[in-house]
Amino acid sequence: MAQTNPYKTFAAEIYEIIDESPTIRTIRVKPEKPIPFRTGQFIELTIPNIGEGPFTPSSSHHISDKMDVTIMKAGFVTEYVHKAKVGDRIGIRGPYGTCYPIDEWKGKDVLIMGGGVGMAPTRSLFLSLLQDIDNYNSITFLVGARTPNDMIYKQHIQGWRDIDKVNILRSVDRVPEGEEWNEEVCLITKLLSKINIKPEGNPVVVCGPPIMMKFGTMDLLKYGYADKDIYLSMEKKMYCGIGHCRHCVIGQYYACKDGPVFTYDKVKNEENIWE
Repeated sequence: MAQTNPYKTFAAEIYEIIDESPTIRTIRVKPEKPIPFRTGQFIELTIPNIGEGPFTPSSSHHISDKMDVTIMKAGFVTEYVHKAKVGDRIGIRGPYGTCYPIDEWKGKDVLIMGGGVGMAPTRSLFLSLLQDIDNYNSITFLVGARTPNDMIYKQHIQGWRDIDKVNILRSVDRVPEGEEWNEEVCLITKLLSKINIKPEGNPVVVCGPPIMMKFGTMDLLKYGYADKDIYLSMEKKMYCGIGHCRHCVIGQYYACKDGPVFTYDKVKNEENIWE
């Protein structure tokens, strides 16, 4: 029997573009066929005749006929994503990788920490949780960015804050002259001191730049979170998505096949996990 082509892509049309910050935009696409996924998984996005890259959807996994993908301009392919226009067609393959086990979190207090463009996969998680919010005791979302202009999803924050059981705190590292900000000015990890920490048996998700994930994890351990309850999205080194290129090896694991969602207890003894 012939094997399925692991590189087969499905066409999708861009129907809306949202510029979230000077370097981050969300493209909203409609695939030619629904693409079911679970929050935390990733897809490979292809710009025809240019190349492809791995990205985590930033929309709810309860929606499969449309998809949001939030992308920072940081390289060759992402530069072309930022040149795309409404009506352009791209390719999508996947989904791949592991997901957040949200069905195991029912009745718990869920804490999410999203820094920079790391807020994209955590937005997917947050929106997926909101769909069944009565299943959870509370959802606390800590959001960080370098400056107010770098903060993404600004237009949604107040609506999210109005939802019962939801608590959202935001911080920026600094406020340049001419930018307005009336919330916290500190590293995102400092926001932990401003919430009611409930570490006993509750999950926490961390996604963002490696340095933020490293020190965020260290602080969460100090606050009493167990290794097995700290969920990390280890996406930085992924490329092919199917374990062939070996770019994403983390010790004994492939981030693309064994992750990208790992609990800290699985990877804490592997070398260079934060690089």
